[in-house]
Amino acid sequence: MASISFIIGIIGNIISFFVFTCPIKTFWEVVKNKSTEDYEVFPYIITLLGTSLWTFYGCLKPGGLLVVTVNGIGATFQFIYVTLFLIYAPKNKKVRAAKLVALLNVGFLGVVIAVTLLALHAKLRLTFVGLICVGMTTIVYGSPLSAMKTVIKTKSVEFMPFLLSFSLFLNAGIWLIYAAVIRDYYMTVPSVLGVLLGIIQLILYAMYKKKPMSTKSTNEMQEKGSDNAIKEDLEMQVCNNNGDDCQCNRKENGQYAIKDSEKQFL
Repeated sequence: MASISFIIGIIGNIISFFVFTCPIKTFWEVVKNKSTEDYEVFPYIITLLGTSLWTFYGCLKPGGLLVVTVNGIGATFQFIYVTLFLIYAPKNKKVRAAKLVALLNVGFLGVVIAVTLLALHAKLRLTFVGLICVGMTTIVYGSPLSAMKTVIKTKSVEFMPFLLSFSLFLNAGIWLIYAAVIRDYYMTVPSVLGVLLGIIQLILYAMYKKKPMSTKSTNEMQEKGSDNAIKEDLEMQVCNNNGDDCQCNRKENGQYAIKDSEKQFL
């Protein structure tokens, strides 16, 4: 039984590693564009807290090495993602994110560790941290609900990548099997929720995958097109008022307007 759980745990570590690396492409674009666009930092902050707590749980649990390794790696990735968000987010989002990091990842985590080590006996420590981990992981698996709401509202999966949704589903499934084998009920409850939410995300992706562009993106393009049209009309009116001397400039401005319009749809 121990060898089976170890093998499943190794598989879970591998799958979890790929889950943690899924946002790399997203944050590469963030760094490249120097903007966080419409992405939200809350899922990464709460995942950083969850992986940190599970790492602590693994340290307390006898034979919890695989729990420590996977969540330690996860916490490292989430820390990097949150840091990049704080660097490239606009000022209002940056301030809000910094407050959340201070409150959850520093304050709350520090209180849990202090209470566990200083105020609880050995037998109660695992129970206390385990229950908190269940709550945090439930929130982590529930954080994509905001993205799912956006998908339903815009009828687009632009901000809910298939690879990430499928990886989360697969990850929750393998850790559910691991938890069942070692009979760890603290890991079982959130894993069941993760599987259910993963299934819902995959269903939504199948429904809206043929509509990659969000309503917001379409409206922005239409607004830009309208602005260019108004700008061109104003230029033509100025040229008409100034006579023939403006014909050459109007021609050049028209060429530039066409180029700008072409760039929007390339």
